[in-house]
Amino acid sequence: MPASATISGLFVYPLKSARGLSCARVRVSTTGFEWDRQWMLINAHGRFLSQRTHPQLARIVPQLAADELLLDAPGLPRLRLPRVSSGERRAVRVHRDACVGLDEGDAAAEWASRIAGESARVVRVPTQVERFANADFAGPLPAPLGFVDGFPVLVCNQASLDDLNTRLPERIPMDRFRPNVVLEGLPAWSEDRIDALTVGGITLRLVKPCTRCTIPSIDQQTGEPSTDPAPVLRLFRFDKALRGLTFGENAVIVAANQAEVARGAVCEVSFDAA
Repeated sequence: MPASATISGLFVYPLKSARGLSCARVRVSTTGFEWDRQWMLINAHGRFLSQRTHPQLARIVPQLAADELLLDAPGLPRLRLPRVSSGERRAVRVHRDACVGLDEGDAAAEWASRIAGESARVVRVPTQVERFANADFAGPLPAPLGFVDGFPVLVCNQASLDDLNTRLPERIPMDRFRPNVVLEGLPAWSEDRIDALTVGGITLRLVKPCTRCTIPSIDQQTGEPSTDPAPVLRLFRFDKALRGLTFGENAVIVAANQAEVARGAVCEVSFDAA
């Protein structure tokens, strides 16, 4: 039987692995939230950089202006990147996926190299998306991606974090899990059984539990190691099939058509038949 939940948080991460932006409203398309993971840093071999190996990326603070992305980081001048890029195409890798990024130029590369501590460049998602979610989970309809890890949207449940925090030696905030959508009004861990969320003209289908890496152990304000939830999650959230610890659910966009979703909106929740 359908239930309802309130969207208590909406977040986008314009630069992959940099700090997120809390939003009152977000436009949604087939690729996910507008401006989410549209830029990323790559190393000299074209492989993406993230907080897994470069936790200092958490200290990069993005801001979306009218016609550009602004990036601030401690000790560095502000970097300005145009929202529309026409840079040189570069072969890049996001995990196992080979795809293409548009290079943002030498000035951006110098800035990126200074924050990364190694030779790095900044790339932008091309207009024509050339990367898609794993069809084994996403289903037969193609789910196009920017530079997200694997799926267009990540949904988390506030009650699940509240329950997890009762088991941890020190409470951690939701930003450790870097969600796009935070739900309130559902029982803890009920996201495991959600089939779809519908709000306005937008339908998200939840297709795969999100297996977690080391990033939830990093303070998203300082980039420093902090309380690690992994040992506790391992006690009751280890997924044998996925071989990982899970928190949150990956989702694909079933219907959007450039619709908007707002923080505070009530969405219809449908659960798996089983």
